[in-house]
Amino acid sequence: MYISKIRIKNFRLLKDTTLLLDEDKKQELSLLIGRNNSGKTSFIMLFDKFYRNENYKFNFYDFSTSLRDKIFKIDENTVIEDLSIQMILEIKYDIKDSLENISDFILDLDPTTNVVKILFECSIDRDKLIKDLLQVTKNREKFIEKNISDYLINKYIYVFENETDIEVANRDKLVKKDISSIRKLINFQVIHAKRNVSSSETTGNGKRALSEMTTQYFNKEHKESSADFFDINDAISTMDSTLDEKYRTHFEPFLENAKKFLDIKDLRVISDLESKQLFTNHSKIVYGDGSNNLPEHLNGLGYVNILYLLLQIEVKKKYFLDEKKDINLLFIEEPEAHTHPQMQYVFSQKIQEIIKKINKEVNLQTFISTHSSHIVSQCNFSDLRYFKFKDGNINIKNFYTDLEIKYKGKEEYFKFLKQYLTLYSSELFFAEKIIFIEGTTEKMLLPYFISQYDELIVPPKNKISSQNISIIEVGANSKAFKHFLEFLEIKTLIITDIDSTKLITKPATKTKKAKSSYEACAVSEGENTSNYSIREFLNRPEIGSSEFENWFEKLKSNTLQDDTHHIKITYQIEELGYHARSFEDSFIKLNLKEIVHYKNRGIRGIQNKAVLVDSMTDIYSSTQKILKPSGKSDFASSLLYLALIDKVEWKVPLYIKEGLEWIAN
Repeated sequence: MYISKIRIKNFRLLKDTTLLLDEDKKQELSLLIGRNNSGKTSFIMLFDKFYRNENYKFNFYDFSTSLRDKIFKIDENTVIEDLSIQMILEIKYDIKDSLENISDFILDLDPTTNVVKILFECSIDRDKLIKDLLQVTKNREKFIEKNISDYLINKYIYVFENETDIEVANRDKLVKKDISSIRKLINFQVIHAKRNVSSSETTGNGKRALSEMTTQYFNKEHKESSADFFDINDAISTMDSTLDEKYRTHFEPFLENAKKFLDIKDLRVISDLESKQLFTNHSKIVYGDGSNNLPEHLNGLGYVNILYLLLQIEVKKKYFLDEKKDINLLFIEEPEAHTHPQMQYVFSQKIQEIIKKINKEVNLQTFISTHSSHIVSQCNFSDLRYFKFKDGNINIKNFYTDLEIKYKGKEEYFKFLKQYLTLYSSELFFAEKIIFIEGTTEKMLLPYFISQYDELIVPPKNKISSQNISIIEVGANSKAFKHFLEFLEIKTLIITDIDSTKLITKPATKTKKAKSSYEACAVSEGENTSNYSIREFLNRPEIGSSEFENWFEKLKSNTLQDDTHHIKITYQIEELGYHARSFEDSFIKLNLKEIVHYKNRGIRGIQNKAVLVDSMTDIYSSTQKILKPSGKSDFASSLLYLALIDKVEWKVPLYIKEGLEWIAN
């Protein structure tokens, strides 16, 4: 028995949002990821609001913003169901499951039907609100905003068969249930992001978070009269007897006058230790080997946070084991707080081990929300659910299954993508924007180009350095990211080379046949491109087709794409009357005088320096002669050194400048 689908309507940014889990089997772990303010916390909070006691009330700000005008204008004609906050759970079960608790929710007795659909609903008491609004002479909207909680019916729960049953015309088909019946079926536990862990900087004598966890664990165990605590209680009884004798001697003079005056023969003080009090007030967690203990607050927040989480999970586990519900839901919000990347790696692995162990004893489904690329990298991508805000609503995308369809026919790209994201760049899931670069030269110099760009930017908010932009070196493999980037709809700039080529035919010899192939050439002579990223993102037609020649001319004139799409590929364009083929080619043309000036004063990675003169005209051929075959990284690093140390101001190639302007806005 497991939850296979969760649909939410009209709650904050979750206007109409569906989380699809594995349809065919229980999904043990779901990793909820996405950028800030993408609805992950709201998703968890909705369970709190519906499932917990009356203290967890809905308020005006829980309603989606698109509904607020309708709420302000509520009248007798308002269809109140359209304004309701709803959560729908779909639960699958089979013949192996105990139906004792879920039978109350089964409407269709057809043995082939194994799905239960449960609707949680918070609705406005329209008539009561309208009646009271008649007495509000002014600030009607303010009254509704402040007092709407008093007019909400929070805990309506229904069972239904078809989605159409929720529509107003069909609501007579809904079967009302009580929250108590849900609580017999589902155990819901949550560990929120706001955890009261404290560091050594915290003042006061309040009980520390970890020690409080031991008290919670003890109280839960003690409440269940666990046999494990008989020895503790026996020890306390023995301590009581010992203290009785000590107290008798100590307090006898103190009580003597009272005994005589009241004629009481036996008035005494006795020990009345309770295990609960001992753990609450006189127990704590310490670090050390026994001879040199340290209190918990003298350790870093990262360690305290992880320990707190692990202890919390143990407490939640006790609830799951003791209450033995059919479905157990555990939500953990942002476990990465205060922890360094390596600890996040380790915790991600550990939590999966713990979940598997708990699953052997109870039927558990775990949801973890996170912003940590390190945690994501250690999980199965089939467990990822990506929250994306678009057009006033949060969409939750199933990364693995949805994307796998996109890569059909290019399975090697999908395999590369999964491995790359695991090993290198899970941060892409959380980036606001992305810049892909191909090589070492761009990697070294791009930060300098960005700083040059930012110096000229007004207003400052559009500066690239102040934005959440991930810069990723992917070599020639950016083509493999096409469907991934389109799927997540992240604004992405790809900086690459036009890599022009022309068809060369080598004549036949006595031993070899004539052979034709595309080889590198100046752009002015170009007929094609060898750049795989350009081919993939700009949809190169079949070579020889009627569209191909026109496509390449548009490529050279940079008219194959516009700036409205969320992916832009930028490459060399004509500048100062010259169209370069590569970054080095473009940079040397643009900065020729400075490079000639510094060719013997710090620029490395070059050869044939005699060729490097101000009057140099054949830039393409000269670049091939000047750069050492393996000298690109030396060339780039020396340019950067001269810029930072000698304050040489290098000009930024136009295609890079235009690309940075696009990604900045």
